[in-house]
Amino acid sequence: MRRSLVLLLALALLPAASGERASGAPESPGTPKLKPRALDVRTLPLGHRGRWITDRHGRVVILHGVNMVAKLPPYDPGRLGFGEDDAAYLASEGFNTVRLGLIYKGLEPERGRYDDAYLERIARLARMLGRHGIHVLADFHQDLFNERFHGEGFPDWAVIDDGLPAQPDVGFPGNYFVMPALWRAFDHFWANDPGPDGVGLQDAYAAAWRHAATRFRREQAIFGYDILNEAWPGSPWLTCLSPAGCPVFDASLKPFYDRVITQIRKADRTRLAFYETHPIFGGGGDVHIPDLEDPNVGFSFHVYCLGALFGGAQTGAPGQINCPLGVDRPFERAEAQSERTGDALLMTEFGATDDLDTLRRDVAATQNHMMSWQYWSWFGRDPSGERPAEGIIIDPRKPPTRDNLKQDKLDVLVEAYPRAVAGTPDGWAFAPGSFSFGYQTDPRIGAPTEVFVPARHYPHGYTVTLTGPARVISRPNAAVLLLRTTGSGRVVVRVDARH
Repeated sequence: MRRSLVLLLALALLPAASGERASGAPESPGTPKLKPRALDVRTLPLGHRGRWITDRHGRVVILHGVNMVAKLPPYDPGRLGFGEDDAAYLASEGFNTVRLGLIYKGLEPERGRYDDAYLERIARLARMLGRHGIHVLADFHQDLFNERFHGEGFPDWAVIDDGLPAQPDVGFPGNYFVMPALWRAFDHFWANDPGPDGVGLQDAYAAAWRHAATRFRREQAIFGYDILNEAWPGSPWLTCLSPAGCPVFDASLKPFYDRVITQIRKADRTRLAFYETHPIFGGGGDVHIPDLEDPNVGFSFHVYCLGALFGGAQTGAPGQINCPLGVDRPFERAEAQSERTGDALLMTEFGATDDLDTLRRDVAATQNHMMSWQYWSWFGRDPSGERPAEGIIIDPRKPPTRDNLKQDKLDVLVEAYPRAVAGTPDGWAFAPGSFSFGYQTDPRIGAPTEVFVPARHYPHGYTVTLTGPARVISRPNAAVLLLRTTGSGRVVVRVDARH
């Protein structure tokens, strides 16, 4: 039986009189919106303890958030309209992280010439997000390598396709599966073949990351670096379709990640560096990337079932067709990778759909596996065209007002969840108006446990049922429920909506 179901059963059998009960009766009814506040520098930088991302106090930090990537020139989310009002809205709904994309072509449009003005614009966005209490993952984003293949990411000078025509062209993501010229561009990259100045393509990429990390290390809101979005295998991609994964390709990723992390560490020794496997992993294949032997690394993974890659999620195909290995399989494979290497875990993409059943299934899996996540995406558009089903905001040039946001999607994505845990979580579950959570305290941690309680699902306030060595220290109906540890042991808390 899944952890969350066990926890719910235990809570259902728990008499209310057995613990502390906070009535939550305010002077005026209703749960207030969270007032955004800047990140507390005393909690930074974020690190990790095994699979768990942690803050400076030692608390486990759970991240819920979104992606924001501008895939068209000038590759700047700010030019799309992403700004202070979006950050304030995200914070008010409890989102505490953004995976912020920058495009390699925007950073190094010509070999050896970095566009520092572009880098500065991304840094300013990160700083702005930090002012609203949002942790930023800086993401070197690519899809389909370059515009030549109907994608974006790598500079034109890094494209080596052996003169093959960019055909057939079926757009994103289909070109991954049908375009030999695209495969050859990746083949040359994985071989670290020389670019136009004789420097290996991977060496140039690693140097660009060092340049970016030199700038980003001054931005306290940036907690980590996502080294490469969706490492497509190139010509041998068919070998990755097996549930056993593709051990030969995964093994070949180690020298690449070693090369990049070595350069990042010359600029920044503390921030988490996240590595990924191939995007077919979303179907649940095994991971074979060796231990990267760096104390501050994490495994970033995406959950898109195989059917969804071909539009299944958009058309509402049954879950078993979309996920023949089951929705839990990629989470289990990610957990196995962390158990083997000790690396942090973060699901940096899922969703990309308006299909609410798919979203409910994915969100339930994140609860079952106590996983931090970043939804794809706040807004979606790429060189293949508009992607209206991916986003949450309808028109990013307009403010995030109620009629400019997909409220039914937000009803699924906005949850009560433990944002910071003074100990180790052992399970949580949320349904609108009902949240349950269990954790083992660590009395050495002086900072409180924080639980975000969304006004969206608790419009008239809430009651708290609590057992174990902790007490409520926040005001009634606070948007962030604070629990102070009073000893060693297991805490169980339930937050129920008042009606």
